[in-house]
Amino acid sequence: MLRELSEHSDVDLRLIAMGPHLSPEFGSTVREIEFTIDSRIECLLSSDTDVGMAKTIGVAVLGLADCLDRMRPDLLLVIADRYEMLAPASVALALRIPLAHIEGGEVSEGAIDDAVRNALTKLSHVHFTSTEKARSRVIAMGEEPWRVHCAGAPSLDHLRRGVLLTREEVERRLEIHLSVPPALVAFHPTTIARDTNREAGALYDALAAMEGPLVFCYPNADAGSRELMERARAFGRGRVFVNLDPVLYWSLLRCCEMTIGNSSSGVMEAASFGIPAIDVGLRQYGRERGINVLSAPADAMAILACIAQARGAAFRRSLVGMANPYGEGHAAERIAQVLSTVPLGEQLLRKAGSPAN
Repeated sequence: MLRELSEHSDVDLRLIAMGPHLSPEFGSTVREIEFTIDSRIECLLSSDTDVGMAKTIGVAVLGLADCLDRMRPDLLLVIADRYEMLAPASVALALRIPLAHIEGGEVSEGAIDDAVRNALTKLSHVHFTSTEKARSRVIAMGEEPWRVHCAGAPSLDHLRRGVLLTREEVERRLEIHLSVPPALVAFHPTTIARDTNREAGALYDALAAMEGPLVFCYPNADAGSRELMERARAFGRGRVFVNLDPVLYWSLLRCCEMTIGNSSSGVMEAASFGIPAIDVGLRQYGRERGINVLSAPADAMAILACIAQARGAAFRRSLVGMANPYGEGHAAERIAQVLSTVPLGEQLLRKAGSPAN
């Protein structure tokens, strides 16, 4: 998407990096950004609590207020549903900067992300949804149809346009063996719950009882994430990775037997490879999903039953050639086209009528 925007001669693209991107604890992923970074906002507290999350939002608001005052962009683009995104959206509102939002209209009832996503929708002036159902939800929330565009999920563009690594390249980069496809475990705190890790015990009980190799990816920077990091490192089986760049992650995903956990990646990207995804617990409850997703409550026996089903020959045959409900990998061009032509100024800020008014 950024590449598409940068190729428009009438678009002056600026990039702000913040939060976990700047954190060594989460891999300092700012180093992987291929574009010029115009501003860096240090805001992530070294914390593992909901209070730390709340204060991170406040620190981000302070930094972004000065940053966006200097920039005064015609349009600010944010994506998805991370709680940190409330900060740029709030500052943009106060500074009368129109907001464009990607991946609104989705549902994930087991995380505060659901409320964040809906708040961003109501604060935004241009919307890019991943599915038609999501577009309908955004319009049902009162957003004018001309503002709401079904673009698909931008992450799928990498799978269509990028060049993924071969199995041998993934093995060399990660120093692991993939002759027996592993299960990829990505499990995040259930942030809607007071005990954000109350579902983790059932998952790890199931992992201890299942056979086969495992690889673990670090959880998000949410309250309770450090406990999950320690649990993965102490598990005794499988490799644990702090951060994998997108191409390496999706290349690994393509080599896996299945995904297990509560990451949106199992719902959104795994479908493009026809890989089974075991979705555990509440975090992704309500999200649209393809036929590759098997849902299990936070119960070890239920999770193991889904794993057995995912390994069945009949189920795996049913996934051959499946369609991904989140699109076919053309989101970037659609988003760039709209952003480069949308009417700016007061007519975009004023949520009533149409562009002609």
